[in-house]
Amino acid sequence: MSVLFDAVTIGRLRVKNRFVRSATQDFMSEPDGAVSAREVELYGTLAANEVGLIITGHSYVQHPLGRASVRQNAIYDDRFVAGYRRAVEAVHAHGAALVLQVSHAGRQTPPDWLAGQETVAPSAVTDGSNGLTPRALTEEEIWSLVDAYAAAVGRAKAAGCDGAQLHVAHGYLLSAFISPYTNRRTDKWGGSLENRIRILGEIMQRARRAAGEDFPILAKLNSTDGLPGEGFLTLPDVVATAKALAGWGVAAIEVSGGIREAKGVMSAPGIARPEQEAYFAAAAKAVKAAVNVPVILVGGLRSLAVMERVVAEGAADLVSLSRPLVREPDLVARFRRGEATKASCVSCNACFNPAGLKCWLPEKK
Repeated sequence: MSVLFDAVTIGRLRVKNRFVRSATQDFMSEPDGAVSAREVELYGTLAANEVGLIITGHSYVQHPLGRASVRQNAIYDDRFVAGYRRAVEAVHAHGAALVLQVSHAGRQTPPDWLAGQETVAPSAVTDGSNGLTPRALTEEEIWSLVDAYAAAVGRAKAAGCDGAQLHVAHGYLLSAFISPYTNRRTDKWGGSLENRIRILGEIMQRARRAAGEDFPILAKLNSTDGLPGEGFLTLPDVVATAKALAGWGVAAIEVSGGIREAKGVMSAPGIARPEQEAYFAAAAKAVKAAVNVPVILVGGLRSLAVMERVVAEGAADLVSLSRPLVREPDLVARFRRGEATKASCVSCNACFNPAGLKCWLPEKK
């Protein structure tokens, strides 16, 4: 049996295998952001098909500025706890674990949803994908965000989730703080790496008070902005950030990359050959060498052999899939039964659509 079906421990959480469903925006929430029956069914289906750890789509911690897309889940209020409790029950019924990802869109908040307000970010750096310039957060607003993240982690615990994941990737607010490209502040929240990652330490400290010392808190960490030239996030800074997160008690680190301005980096299209897979593996291996917590790798994983090699060569402890599980929610079960050795996903990215999480390719035979 493949090493990928060995159990692994994340903090106090025992995960039955090394397969992770990476956080995926499914466009299925209720209009107010509550977990829908369709989402409960989706998570239950993934669990029933042997995905060991399921990370929810990003759930926003502050309304309305934190919202990134239509039909996105919310966790900024206690009223959303009940929906996640139902999702937890559906997942636990099959022996899998559910981790709630908490996020704030920051400069990537669609401006037409804000009723006259401006998007916010660490600094007023124009977003090249839409030409809009966000407003720099005030000191008071930053502390309010720290509290919002901590409260969201507390709600994940109240819902019975097995952990929470801080979204520190893909150009959203927390990753915008750690990158010198989007954080050009001159106060204690910007400049040096110590200052740029300060918000992460403050969130961890307050989240611990909200959820307890033993509740697993994971982080999804950007390994690159994905843009060429100077002045962007560097791998040494990524490794140092990972070490700081581990020191603050983060239970596992998922390595990803890219921001909205860097097209085709986060979810590279056209992954057809093994050598195109695992495109953040080198960064993950550098992170894994520097920390004593499990490392999760996401990004273009399609072949079982590549996933096994990622673990065998020390790039990661767990493998994380998103697009392949949109097309084949039963993929992990089929791997285990020997019915598949590779996902049928062709990385066309047609699943990124507000009509609901589905694959627009013809049904596989």
